[in-house]
Amino acid sequence: MSHSTDAELAELATRLGACLLATHQHLTLAESCTGGWVAKVITDIAGSSQWFDRGFVTYTNASKQALLNVPAETLENDGAVSAATVAAMAHGALAQSNAQLSCAISGIAGPGGGSDTKPVGLVWFAWAVRDAAVRTEQQIFSGDREAVRRQAVAHALRGLLDVCGG
Repeated sequence: MSHSTDAELAELATRLGACLLATHQHLTLAESCTGGWVAKVITDIAGSSQWFDRGFVTYTNASKQALLNVPAETLENDGAVSAATVAAMAHGALAQSNAQLSCAISGIAGPGGGSDTKPVGLVWFAWAVRDAAVRTEQQIFSGDREAVRRQAVAHALRGLLDVCGG
């Protein structure tokens, strides 16, 4: 997978904003390994307050529990980087916002922290629509910490475009 440039990220976010405006939807984000990068790309766009409600940067397990109501059992049984955790994050972000659409991201950006079952570069995503099913997906990205995080931001935006219908 190629590494998206800042211009490509801005173009994805601009397209997402147009789609959300056209469908009268608002977005909320729950970011872990991307540290608010998706929100940064979105809020770089003038007028994004018309479609971006809020973002949560929940880096620790405690913050995932406190701000997004991720069950402690989910974190203990599945880990922070898992389908169950990102699904709970996506639902929690919707519950704590006025948005109709959410995206959650949790991964291992490296250079350390990986294991045989959860290697560096593993990122889980969830996209949820209020009162509908949540979609989860994992990707394994290559490169250094910056590259993994940049690819995760692009993938999150592309997934949001798919959910929005853009």
